[in-house]
Amino acid sequence: MTTASRDGALIRVLGLWGLAANIVNITIGGGIFRLPAAAATALGAAAPIAYVVCGFAMGLIVLCFAEAASRVPVTGGPYACVDVAFGPLIGFLTGVMLWAGMTAALSAVTSFLGDAAAALWAPLAGNGARASVLVVVIGALAALNVVGVRRANHFNVVMTIAKLLPLALFIVVGGAAVHARNMLWRAAPGPSSLARASAVLIFAFLGVESALVPSGEVRDPARTLPRAIFIAMGVVTLVYLLVQIVAQGILGTSLAGQSNPLAAAAGVALGGGGRQVILVGSAVSMLGYVSGMTLAVPRMLFAFGRDGFLPSIFAAVHERWRTPYVAIAAEAVVVIVLAASGTFETLAIIANGSILLVYAACCAAVIQLRRTNVHESGPPFRAPLGGLVPALAIAVIAWLLTSLSGAEWRALLLVAGVGAAGYALSLPSRRSARSAEP
Repeated sequence: MTTASRDGALIRVLGLWGLAANIVNITIGGGIFRLPAAAATALGAAAPIAYVVCGFAMGLIVLCFAEAASRVPVTGGPYACVDVAFGPLIGFLTGVMLWAGMTAALSAVTSFLGDAAAALWAPLAGNGARASVLVVVIGALAALNVVGVRRANHFNVVMTIAKLLPLALFIVVGGAAVHARNMLWRAAPGPSSLARASAVLIFAFLGVESALVPSGEVRDPARTLPRAIFIAMGVVTLVYLLVQIVAQGILGTSLAGQSNPLAAAAGVALGGGGRQVILVGSAVSMLGYVSGMTLAVPRMLFAFGRDGFLPSIFAAVHERWRTPYVAIAAEAVVVIVLAASGTFETLAIIANGSILLVYAACCAAVIQLRRTNVHESGPPFRAPLGGLVPALAIAVIAWLLTSLSGAEWRALLLVAGVGAAGYALSLPSRRSARSAEP
């Protein structure tokens, strides 16, 4: 049995532009409305160079993702690729890190969305009202995903357009208020400060791995997956770089430390109305991110249930809508609890480190998949320059990981320990399931 045949109950309805829009939607979330201030705090006027570093790193990584996804185009994304390349133990640990990172990122932005809603309407500032907003938003998006991936993907396309409009307005109109003196460097950034800033900003680029999780529902994956990735990452990198340049050019040194930097810059360039447009745009952007992640992340739980690491009920597919409804409902409960009890910064710590390790595992998997010549859906896409691309990607990731703090490494080790325990506990049931197969 091929790996892809285990997704037979799902239907392949995601095309090139739908998948590319979903990647853009997931990647451009709340981070870009908040992180320019953090970049300016770390590097000052040299902050745009950190986006170039992140774009270069992500360019190498997505080349590996494109090849891995075209070789193993099944639900689970990087988890499934690493599982095929290195076996169930490494695959499952990668999957746990991926799920933890994506869930933490989704919960972080959901928590930030609750704060943004309170900023727009004061009665939502109370804990009870904020929790109610989170329950309504996550519950509604989960229900939308249960009734069909096609409807959910159409909604994501609309949200992608809606979130890009205020950013486009900010770039075009705000660009006229940029002062060249605010872009002058006082000193070149050192390697350690650049690594730390890039490791923080990589949060704004997280999303490609999430969008690839529903690969079992993509049409012609060997062609669609790499093309969608390249289109989406080109759009994302350009938008991020322009947003940072405009914000820096308007606010100068005052950009550092801003709690809502784009709204502050829009207020200077466009007045109170511009600030309000950006506040609403940030809420829409976060809602779109949460919507896209609600499509992607539950498929990890589905994949774990399909492969015997979780009870088989998580792999249940709705008879009418052909969606993994149990996994969607379970993920919604986890996200509501984490978002209501955690903060954006705390949850982002887990997301950054976890997903960087997943990136490294997926890049290493490409080398192994080439060696064993794995490809399950026609001729695979092949990253250029032979083994140089995955090797460079792993080296850049290792450099970014050197900037993590002790607390961040302890959080990652805790997640890995929980994953190892889950693997050991599921071993008897997986052995029984294999012995029962014809």
